[in-house]
Amino acid sequence: MTDKKFASVADLEAKKTTFAQLSEHCWAYTAEGDPNTGVIIGDDAVLICDALATPVMAQSLIAEIRKVTDKPIKYVVLSHYHAVRVLGASGYKAEGMQEIIASQGTYEMIVERGQQDMMSEYERFPRLFENFESVPGLTWPTLVFKDAMTLWMGNNLEVRIMHPGAGHTKGDTIVWVPSEKVVFSGDLVEADAACYTGDAQLEEWPATLDALAALEPEKLVPGRGPALIGTARVAEGLAYTRDFVTTLLAAAREAVAAGMNLKQAMAHARQFMDPKFGQVFIYEHCLPFDVTRAYDEASGIKHPRIWTAERDKEMWHGLQAEG
Repeated sequence: MTDKKFASVADLEAKKTTFAQLSEHCWAYTAEGDPNTGVIIGDDAVLICDALATPVMAQSLIAEIRKVTDKPIKYVVLSHYHAVRVLGASGYKAEGMQEIIASQGTYEMIVERGQQDMMSEYERFPRLFENFESVPGLTWPTLVFKDAMTLWMGNNLEVRIMHPGAGHTKGDTIVWVPSEKVVFSGDLVEADAACYTGDAQLEEWPATLDALAALEPEKLVPGRGPALIGTARVAEGLAYTRDFVTTLLAAAREAVAAGMNLKQAMAHARQFMDPKFGQVFIYEHCLPFDVTRAYDEASGIKHPRIWTAERDKEMWHGLQAEG
């Protein structure tokens, strides 16, 4: 095997974005496998679920929102802490932003690894950070909750912001609009895209999906991929994500039990992962990071190690090179 280009540095093709209404108040901003954003337009304000990667990129979403409403964008919810989801938050200040909302677990991740994550993600996938120099620094929440909180966006529109459990990260947050049966899941759920699990709690992830399913959503906006419309499509998205993370962890546990090193574990995981998931968005980008984290978790490392730009490249080239 020849040494592949690192991560997604060679991915230069811009994706087409779509801004589509899902229900009376809920909208999805999707981008052909690039990170999605959710929008809720209430009686007197707008809420964004995930801020995009840079303030410049946020302007594209703001332009779509302004086609349908001039209400202030008061709330930005962070579904979790990854740079590609959060570093655009400052772009909403001029639009009336009052609160950046995150879970306690997400806040703790920013404190612990926010700076390293910012540089790591940018070097992995530079196309996703248009005008990176426009980012003023880390995104810090102004309002932190532990388990759940409720916003009333008008007299009758209840918006629940909830930490249903760990999965993609320890701080995963969903936004649930019960009256319209719409949920914005962040990267807890993916559709037609690989799950990135480099900072995941793989063993806990399926139970968190159960908690999400218990809400009985009829529409779901995943972290990547198309919006899932109807209970059957929502169930497919949940089942797909569960299959991805459980197959990955099972392969890693087998590899560790057999005394394999990381490179051998990668080859072992591919036997099970490639046939099911090899064709989906960002699979080859994610898999080395996924297997490394799964191997760590199977080895007893409960809390994910911090990714740095240096660690990224050392791992990547070690797994890709011949020998």
